[in-house]
Amino acid sequence: MKLLTQTARSTHRQPVDLPITSSHQAVGRHVLALEADALGALAAALDSHFDAAVEVLAACTGRVVVSGMGKSGHVGRKIAATLASTGTPALFVHPGEASHGDLGMIVQGDAVLALSNSGETAELSDLVAHCKRFGLSLIAIIGRAESSLARDADVALVLPPAPEACPMGLAPTTSTTMQMALGDALAVALLTRRGFTATDFRVFHPGGKLGAKLMRVAQLMHTDMPLGTPETPMSDALVAMTAGRFGCLGIVEQGRLAGIVTDGDLRRALRDGGDLLARPAGGVMTSAPRTIA
Repeated sequence: MKLLTQTARSTHRQPVDLPITSSHQAVGRHVLALEADALGALAAALDSHFDAAVEVLAACTGRVVVSGMGKSGHVGRKIAATLASTGTPALFVHPGEASHGDLGMIVQGDAVLALSNSGETAELSDLVAHCKRFGLSLIAIIGRAESSLARDADVALVLPPAPEACPMGLAPTTSTTMQMALGDALAVALLTRRGFTATDFRVFHPGGKLGAKLMRVAQLMHTDMPLGTPETPMSDALVAMTAGRFGCLGIVEQGRLAGIVTDGDLRRALRDGGDLLARPAGGVMTSAPRTIA
């Protein structure tokens, strides 16, 4: 079933009158304001067609194959990466390479997400035909509801009318920003629908600062910490601390951690005076130390 959003007028390529100014900041703010307005319009335009696209992707038993030409292709690569990292298996297939053998990468059970601002990108034609031949679901992110790609798609998500930020109205700027944002919206809606958690997220992000942030204590902690009881003589406790090479001794009572003896505890005990070696570990330890699961 074909699902189209409201018809988009052909205003994407109209030139934009940039302010006459020597300030680079003013030009930059003008561009950002145009793109921000476009994103606001895109948010307001979301309707049941977006729901339909999410359901099609959620029902996909294979991979989501993302494709696009030119700047749409660059955006498509990012969308595929975001989907894959948030629990939706996805890959990017270049439409030109698809016509020269890479169509073999797209198989039964896959769904295709095609990006084209004009909706008339010739390089996508073989990919569209492949979807029809094998009955694959085709979702389009496009700028023109009356385009060929919109007619061929099972679900067409049409970007609202918005001028490109380029003063000539030619360089893809606003349109690709909306494509990127709509891809993010699809990815987040999908992970929410699937109940994707931070634990799941860490599986796909083991490296870098993000992976370290999501690391569990169990992956770093030592499990062979030397242990004693409150009655353990400090002479034996010191031997255990040295042998363990951790600089500390866990004090266990009735199967639970009752305290810990660290180098700092030893220094404080020596400072307070008395025969350290004549004292039991329980008289030196820090009781109820701070712990974490």
